Amino acid sequence: MKYIVNNSNETAYNIALEEYAFKHLLDEDMIFLLWINKPSIIVGRHQNTVQEINRDYVREHGIEVVRRISGGGAVYHDLNNLNYTIISKESEDKAFDFKSFSVPVIKTLEELGVKAEFTGRNDLEIDGKKFCGNAQAYINGRIMHHGCLLFDVDLSVLANALQVSKDKFESKGVKSVRARVTNIVDELPEKITVEEFRDLLLDYMKKEYPQMTEYVFSEQELAEINRIKESKFGTWDWNYGKSPEYNVRRGTKFTSGKVEIFANVVESKIQDIKIYGDFFGIEDVAAVEDVLRGVKYEREDVLKALETIDISRYFAGISREEIAEAVVG
Repeated sequence: MKYIVNNSNETAYNIALEEYAFKHLLDEDMIFLLWINKPSIIVGRHQNTVQEINRDYVREHGIEVVRRISGGGAVYHDLNNLNYTIISKESEDKAFDFKSFSVPVIKTLEELGVKAEFTGRNDLEIDGKKFCGNAQAYINGRIMHHGCLLFDVDLSVLANALQVSKDKFESKGVKSVRARVTNIVDELPEKITVEEFRDLLLDYMKKEYPQMTEYVFSEQELAEINRIKESKFGTWDWNYGKSPEYNVRRGTKFTSGKVEIFANVVESKIQDIKIYGDFFGIEDVAAVEDVLRGVKYEREDVLKALETIDISRYFAGISREEIAEAVVG
C-alpha cells in the first residue's frame, strides 16, 4: 500500500493527479491520497454544471469549477476543506459500498472525542448534521473512493456558490444548506487546524497499515499529470460541456439519486437526449442516451429500448422501469 500527500492547492491539477493514480498506478493494491483545494466547486460526472452552480457568484468570487470522473452531487471546497481518496483493487460487487471506506474518518474523529456515523446513501454526519459527502468510480477491478470533509469551510460561501435543488432539502424537512451541514472544527473538544487533522488521518492509516510507504511521482509522471490537467480537467468542454436543445425536461428523485432528462422530441420521437443527475454507475450514461435516440416517446418503447442494456451498470440502485418513468412518466 502507498500513500500520497499532495501539497498542491490547484484544483484541476489535483483532480488530474487523482485520476492518474487511479488509472495508471495499477501495480498498487491500495493507494491513500490526501489533498486540499483552493475555493472550487467539484461537480459529479453526470451533472449539468450550469444547474448546480450560482454562475454570477462563482464568477465574481473567482471560484474554479471542475468536473470529476465519479458520480454523485456537487460539493464546495476551500483551503479549510480536506479531501481524501482511497484507491483499491476490488470486485465489482464492492462498488458503491461507501460505508466501509469511511471507517478511517470515523475512527480518527473517535480518537478526538467526536462520534460520527455513516447515514443515508453516502453521507457522514455528526449529531444529524452532514460534514462529508462521498463518491466513487469503478473501472476494471479498481475502485476510487473519495470523500470531501468540511473541516472549517466558509459555509456562507458554500450556500451562495451551490445552486442546490430545493427537493434535496424539502425531502429532509429543512430549509437551507447551512441548516444541514457542520464543520468538523466546531464539533471538536479541542481546536486543531485542517493540516493537523490531515496528519492525524494519515497517522491512523499508517497504524492500520504499517507496511504502507510513500509514493513519489517521477518527473515524467508529473508531466503526464499536467498534460491530463491541460487537456481535460482544465477545459470548458469537460467541465461544462454542451447541453442539447430540448423541449422536454423532467426531473425524478429516487432513493439512489436524482435523474434529470433533457430531450428534444420531434414528431413523437426522441431526436436527442441528455441524462443528468447525482446518481452513481459503473459505466458512462452516454450509452443509455445512444439507445434512446430515435425511439418513440412512449413508455413501452423506451422500456423496450432499455431492455437491450444492463441498466444496473449505469444507474446503481435504480431499475429499468424507474428510468423509463424518469424519461416519459
